[in-house]
Amino acid sequence: MDLKGKVIAVLPVKSGKTEKGEWQNQQYVIETEEQYPKKLLFEVFGKEKIDSFAIREGEVITVSFDPNAHQFEGKWFASNRAWNIVR
Repeated sequence: MDLKGKVIAVLPVKSGKTEKGEWQNQQYVIETEEQYPKKLLFEVFGKEKIDSFAIREGEVITVSFDPNAHQFEGKWFASNRAWNIVR
């Protein structure tokens, strides 16, 4: 899916370690520029992608993302993981 909007929030990087190594994840919020704006929280996974996308607050971007939901221990979780950014 694609959505175009202005970046209104850049959240802190989260990181951790697993058996496979270290990981980083960063979340962002964009707001569409329609009569009735919508907001989308999306995430970028991996230090390389975070660095290459270099998303800044205030810029207008088009986000290509995959929405996903999964269940863990009886609770549901959702994410919108970005795989491409176009300025």
